[in-house]
Amino acid sequence: MKIDVKEFKDWENKSITLLGMSGVGKSYLSNILMNHDWFHYSGDYRIGTCYLDEPILDNIKLQAMQVPFLRELLRSDSIYICNNITVNNLNPVSTFLGKLGNPDSGGLPLAEFKHRQNLHREAEIAAMNDVPEFIDKAQNIYGYKHFINDAGGSLCELDDEVIKVLSENTLILYIKATKHDEEELIHRAQEYPKPLYYRDAFLDEQLAVYMKENELPYVAMIDPDEFVRWIFPRLFRARVPRYEAIADKYGYTISTEELAKVNSEADFLALVEQAVARGV
Repeated sequence: MKIDVKEFKDWENKSITLLGMSGVGKSYLSNILMNHDWFHYSGDYRIGTCYLDEPILDNIKLQAMQVPFLRELLRSDSIYICNNITVNNLNPVSTFLGKLGNPDSGGLPLAEFKHRQNLHREAEIAAMNDVPEFIDKAQNIYGYKHFINDAGGSLCELDDEVIKVLSENTLILYIKATKHDEEELIHRAQEYPKPLYYRDAFLDEQLAVYMKENELPYVAMIDPDEFVRWIFPRLFRARVPRYEAIADKYGYTISTEELAKVNSEADFLALVEQAVARGV
């Protein structure tokens, strides 16, 4: 939503969506606000505990069934497996998404990788469409005054209809990485390569380039971690104009440098007011 500074100050029950790449400080900021009567809605937590819970468990069970000792215990209902996903532990979601490449190195075949990518996309759409309902729950059931939507970095890859839902119900705040912070994010991602979501067209395009550059005839020959290291900078730079377009049309922008100075709710609200006043 687009509002002026007075409207923001007078907004009794504030609802804000944080937009930006993973690592720019969305969860850091959400943790600060949780101590000041803000309901923390984690998109990834909702994805993992609601929309991908069964596929995640099925994947874990599939792995467990390869172990004879565990297989017999599972088949006889002597043990059961459950997820232990928390806002601060989203590893089951990441592990399910997986990496593309050599199965001997933990990679997934292209068809299975794309299947999981699509499941994640549909789950993220559903989780973001749940935001209006959870704004109501946060206030009327749990008694929180304000609402912060800690959205995943892949939010910018979703259709405009989802962004419109968020814009109609929340103020969208884009956290733009400075050049220095962008380099740090890329360095961190390459040092610790993690599973990522890719738009299908982007994946097809970049995969073709990677296969040609490395003279690989089969996807099964890809080193999963090396592919993530190679593609992350390209993904980051492809997403920046998408983030900016959303912020220009529906929201406002702050920088990671500005966010680094936020230590309290008062600091955050003052920063949002500055962003609204800038009108960007």
